[in-house]
Amino acid sequence: MLMEKERIEIVEYGKKMSSSGLTKGTAGNISIYDPTTGYMAISPSGIGYDETYPEDVVIMTLDGTVVDGDKKPSSEHDLHSAMYKSKPEIRSVVHTHSMYCVVLSCLNMPLKSVHYALADAGTFEVPVAPYCTYGTPELAEAVKETIGKGNAALMANHGMLACGTSLKSAYGLASTCEWVAEVQWRCMSVGTPNILNDEQMSVVLEKFKGYGQATKGNGEVKSYFG
Repeated sequence: MLMEKERIEIVEYGKKMSSSGLTKGTAGNISIYDPTTGYMAISPSGIGYDETYPEDVVIMTLDGTVVDGDKKPSSEHDLHSAMYKSKPEIRSVVHTHSMYCVVLSCLNMPLKSVHYALADAGTFEVPVAPYCTYGTPELAEAVKETIGKGNAALMANHGMLACGTSLKSAYGLASTCEWVAEVQWRCMSVGTPNILNDEQMSVVLEKFKGYGQATKGNGEVKSYFG
């Protein structure tokens, strides 16, 4: 079975994503990219996370050709492919419909630096891509154009997307964004949030380069929440 290790990991994190509340039902999707083969492993379309097995995960090229698996790939495979093509350093993409990120996306409101943890995204603000129908090349292009140098984006009236150097880091970033979105929403419910300025966030971005227990130079980007 091609990319067996990656398939197992996608199944495990799919269950984790569902149980943690980062998504509901069959919404959202997960992928891992192997630049050596050019293959992307991606969760199947419309199968519950608790009902997904490694053999259900689809292996495909970034141009959309299925090379292994008898299930239909996630409808958002173009979105995932666009991220790997535009950000060659990333190895995993996690797309969720987490509640507070969705709420802000429906307000067309970016994630702001209400907490320094947002530096996890490699940016001072997580932008909102304009609304496009799910599963379309137009959505993939809109997110690619919007995400910029950061590793996360909201999608208007839809959800959020996080990129990482591993599935662990992509999932951790998705968790961080949801937590910051909740903090932002709760602050807005009481008053006007205090937003950290660019200088303050620049200091945090630099400190985050040495965050965690990673061995220097191993390429792993640690997440604040994972």
